[in-house]
Amino acid sequence: MTTNNNQLNARRYEPQYKGILAAVFNAKSAFSGAFSPIQTVDGITFNTKAFSVKTNATPVVIGTYSKDPNVGFGTGTGNSSRFGNRTEVIYADTDVDFSYELVIHEGIDIATVNAGLDDAVADRLEAQSIAQTRYMNQKNGKFLSDNASKTLAMIDANSKYTEENINALFNAAAKEFTNNEIDADKTAYLVPDLYQAVVDLTNATSLKGATVSLDNNTVPKYKGFKLEETPDKYFVSGEVAYFAADQVAVPFVGIATARTIDSEAFDGKALQAHAKGGQFMLEDNKKAVLKATAPKPR
Repeated sequence: MTTNNNQLNARRYEPQYKGILAAVFNAKSAFSGAFSPIQTVDGITFNTKAFSVKTNATPVVIGTYSKDPNVGFGTGTGNSSRFGNRTEVIYADTDVDFSYELVIHEGIDIATVNAGLDDAVADRLEAQSIAQTRYMNQKNGKFLSDNASKTLAMIDANSKYTEENINALFNAAAKEFTNNEIDADKTAYLVPDLYQAVVDLTNATSLKGATVSLDNNTVPKYKGFKLEETPDKYFVSGEVAYFAADQVAVPFVGIATARTIDSEAFDGKALQAHAKGGQFMLEDNKKAVLKATAPKPR
């Protein structure tokens, strides 16, 4: 990235870039239920941490109250307690790092752009934000995959989606959420082929009380999970579903710079931006994320 500006001031666009990127991401992000609204900040430097969290790994000990005459009294006076051993509670500070970078490097030549500079910059920042949101969707899908507590394998003799393996998949996912005592809304993010198979399945069983709209090609919920059809490209290869509690993770992005500077190579401005992004999930929350692989032969 060039920093030559011919001794001229650079025009800054950090707040505009940050606002557009946040608006686009929150409107168009995949896995939208699993991630809370994106956290954005500008003015970061090369060594800035995203944020710091306080965590407490102190185990909970359920004890019993002692009525022994020599505990807390008698020979135990001053050196014992009827409440049992005391557990010290300590919190740890954990820094969260950025994990990927976003860069813009474009040129706006006043001889060829055929639009005003400010209009062109605004349009390009929005177009870049849309493209970068798609890039972040892939990163977020990989993040869910990497942090899933369990992989559910769909099995079928013909490597196809069937009523048997769809029900087995959702039953297994529901069981995991119940056994882990996850009391939260939850969503199943499905590749298009699996989503369509669930629509067809629910339509076939609609007399049993399933809700399906063939006009809109939607199924609101299935076995306790909200359903969201999600493009194949946002899943890790070979994976077809992510089951996650809502707002189980936090996405974030920091803007280092967004500017236009005079170019010495053409009659106009270079549009440049540099940002960093990432995601964070508490270790405890990983039990609320599952992933599933495609059907395989028995």
